[in-house]
Amino acid sequence: MTKSDPKRKKRQGKQFEKNKRLLKISLTKKKKVIAGVTFIFFIVGLWFFWGIPFPGDISKDQAISTKLYDRKGKLIYEIYTDQRRNPIPLERIPDHVKKATIAIEDKDFYKHPGFSISGMSRALYKTIFRKKLEGGSTLTQQLVKNSLLTPERTIKRKVREFVLAVLVELRYPKDKILEMYLNQIPYGSTAYGIGSASELYFGKNADDLTLAESSLLAGLTAAPTLYSPFGAHPEYAKERQALVLKRMVEDKYITEEEAEQALGEELKYAEAKDLKAAHFALWVKEVLAKEYGDNVVEKGGLRVTTTLDLELQEYAQEIVLDEVEKLKNQDVGNGAALVTRPKSGEILAMVGSKNYNAEDEDGKVNIIFAKRQPGSSIKPLNYALAIRDGKITASTPLADVPTCFLVAGQKPYCPSNYDGQFHGATQARFALGNSYNIPAVRVLALNGLENFIDFATQMGITTFKDPENYGLSLTLGGGEVMPYDMAVAFGVLANQGIKQDLVSILKVEDWKGKVLFEYDRDEPEGVRVLNSGVAFIISHILHDNNARSFAFGASSYLNVSGHPEVSVKTGTTNDLRDNWTVGYTSHALVLTWVGNNDYTSMSGAVSGVSGASPIWNRIMKEVLDKAEEGFYNSSDKGHGWPTKPNEVVGLSVCADSGGLPENESADCPKRFEYFLEDNLPTKNLATRQDVQVDRINQTLASSDTPPENIEMQNHLVIHDPLGTMICLTCPFPMNRVNVSYPLK
Repeated sequence: MTKSDPKRKKRQGKQFEKNKRLLKISLTKKKKVIAGVTFIFFIVGLWFFWGIPFPGDISKDQAISTKLYDRKGKLIYEIYTDQRRNPIPLERIPDHVKKATIAIEDKDFYKHPGFSISGMSRALYKTIFRKKLEGGSTLTQQLVKNSLLTPERTIKRKVREFVLAVLVELRYPKDKILEMYLNQIPYGSTAYGIGSASELYFGKNADDLTLAESSLLAGLTAAPTLYSPFGAHPEYAKERQALVLKRMVEDKYITEEEAEQALGEELKYAEAKDLKAAHFALWVKEVLAKEYGDNVVEKGGLRVTTTLDLELQEYAQEIVLDEVEKLKNQDVGNGAALVTRPKSGEILAMVGSKNYNAEDEDGKVNIIFAKRQPGSSIKPLNYALAIRDGKITASTPLADVPTCFLVAGQKPYCPSNYDGQFHGATQARFALGNSYNIPAVRVLALNGLENFIDFATQMGITTFKDPENYGLSLTLGGGEVMPYDMAVAFGVLANQGIKQDLVSILKVEDWKGKVLFEYDRDEPEGVRVLNSGVAFIISHILHDNNARSFAFGASSYLNVSGHPEVSVKTGTTNDLRDNWTVGYTSHALVLTWVGNNDYTSMSGAVSGVSGASPIWNRIMKEVLDKAEEGFYNSSDKGHGWPTKPNEVVGLSVCADSGGLPENESADCPKRFEYFLEDNLPTKNLATRQDVQVDRINQTLASSDTPPENIEMQNHLVIHDPLGTMICLTCPFPMNRVNVSYPLK
């Protein structure tokens, strides 16, 4: 050993002591970190799992019915659960019920431990990247959510759902979980469990369900209110059934032939009972479900005051049924009506069909939300846009002459009037009042399709989309609309240009009286989409009986006894598949429709003064009598005449040309008209000039008239906004004119 060995040992000893101290410090820090992390996990776990239900409680369930009332507190509909529970053992449930449910909801049910990795991954992706909390729930998780947890869509609830699902899987065998699921899951309306669902929808025991019936019921559980065949959109149930059958084929539970046979099977539903205002109540239930969730709506004991006037509703239902029965010989099978209060958007009555339980006319389909062609009832929106943009006034002469519109690459579009006649120079007031088609098409050509679609959308029409899908016939009803949207759009005219979304619910409370929502009917939030001057002028035209008397007569169903202030427009499609009447005052709006659900045509006897208008007249009188007594709101008392705003001025115009007289002594016939103050008519619209006449036929000369037959005659003429010349003093009909569209 060298002399340096003691020194080396000393150094090694010091290093060893130092390492021990460092190790001790490191271990102390690790203990603190572990303790800190443990504490954090404890707090997080406490937050997530404090008060978490016991898995054994999954078989327990409490429910309190939700009640819908009309505006005066009369019970309309009760959504309850206790009376609709019929649990049955798994062995009695048909195999196709089990297989259909597993196929559509959780195809790996018998393989996973209560959760699906792929489903959770998909849900996590949507939560992180799409900022939308979404489930990837297995049957077990759905059972836990509906039986043990609240429907809130939060991360905390999803974590609890995950943990409880695993614990339930550990506690119960798969068949028991499936049995509990099929006996507890909501199927819509008052049905909880497959037993009660089978009784409610098909009036039979679950043991007797066919593949077609089983596949339809299995499709309901994802969104029971939305997909219910007794709901606002019964067609969704059939679409969902097709998806279930497709999944069953993919999972090899059934063959494609069996699926096709089941899909084609006619389903015979049980008759619904104790339903007042059925279409309205089921739609309100759907609205509530979107806001609060199916579980709360069906079991949470909500107390809902709606906007409905049950007395008016039952009257309207009676009138629709009565008048449609009178129209059987005119091949009319169904009718509908919607009544609103324009100032607030409140729905006072909703009749979706002549009879909710009528099997022959798909009575459960709510026509108020169906897409139908409006015919001429869409014309007021077209004229409103043209007046708003200064393209016309109410006295602008429009050429109601034989006209073909030429569009590159298409056949010429040559519209005709309902009466088969041409009326020469027709001022806008009378063109709209008498619902002439050719002037309306010329006005749409002035507006442009894109501008009109954009304007109609602002007014409340949600179904007009790409302009390339339409032509100039759009102003004659060539595009589909929903009656619901038409009520919104006409409500703008009734409400002096302010758009109010339609409202069905005034107040929502829980069963203890806590107010969850309340609508301010006195100061509703509306959006101005049209200036009040245009709304007034259109409304004034539509309530002017003189302006429509040429087409409809001086005495028709468009005149409501005791209420001359009503503005009204009819609409009948060329193929006679739809017939509408929409009328309003500032107090109330009534929309009625007649037709056939399968789009078959009615007879030629149905027109603007028959069909929907007698229904409209009777309901309109009833609602106005009540409104003007202040039944719906004290501010409605008195007549609801259109109120003339300051931006509108009244002037005398020449009745032939629509222009201002040269002076007070001018010899033109005169009439009174309203105008926007910044778009007044001009003088000298009519001038005398020489025109070429075919002296043989005494018609205006055309390009085909031989030169030797042409002679010049001097006449009073005007030109409409598209430049078409109209002869005011000619004793002969006008020749056809061609208009290139789009206009240059």
